[in-house]
Amino acid sequence: MFFPERVTNISSKDRVLEVGPGGGPHPRSDVFLEMAFPDETEEVMQRSGVPKMVTDKPVYYYDGDRFPFSDNEFDYVICSHVLEHVVDCEAFVAELQRVAGKGYLEFPTIYYDYIYNMPTHLNLLMMKNNVIYYLPKNKTSLNEFAPVQAFFYKSLDMRYTTIVKEFKEYFFQGFEWSEKITILKANSVADVSYDPEQLVMSPRAKKKRGLIGLIDRLAGKNRVMQV
Repeated sequence: MFFPERVTNISSKDRVLEVGPGGGPHPRSDVFLEMAFPDETEEVMQRSGVPKMVTDKPVYYYDGDRFPFSDNEFDYVICSHVLEHVVDCEAFVAELQRVAGKGYLEFPTIYYDYIYNMPTHLNLLMMKNNVIYYLPKNKTSLNEFAPVQAFFYKSLDMRYTTIVKEFKEYFFQGFEWSEKITILKANSVADVSYDPEQLVMSPRAKKKRGLIGLIDRLAGKNRVMQV
């Protein structure tokens, strides 16, 4: 999770479910839901190689269809960096809303996958005007650039993550929801991309003075801790 500070709407009495906690669950989560992977190799890949979660809290598993919980069984559901992995985005989001009335969603944008093209990511995602648009990666030509992206993916694997930290507001989106989530299949890459005017409105981007300033700073930095 890149924006933990945005999880603000959990009360002390809320029962919290976290879907796909990976190796670093949110401390407020009471129950965890994990995908039932076919083998350990696939499970490790889906966690991006991070150590398996160790917990004494209840852990449930599902097969990618209906969650094993009753309607409104939870007060809040956390789902961070999972939606990009699922086969049926609309059914998955419907399940999140079925088991809880509010929650937090976080996912990478197309800009992150354009550079790193994570092999376990199936969908390109973007929240625009309170609508989540999704585009299956295999419906684009992104994989044609895999030989180039392999270089950047390797750099990420070697923990060169400065660019991710510098541009995390563009690389990821995270937000709380308490009403119906609208999710639609995108018609094109433009639907899952920022509008041009959004790329110059970020105060952080203005502070960094654009890409040239970033390149200058990266030239003087070495390896940083993996995020």
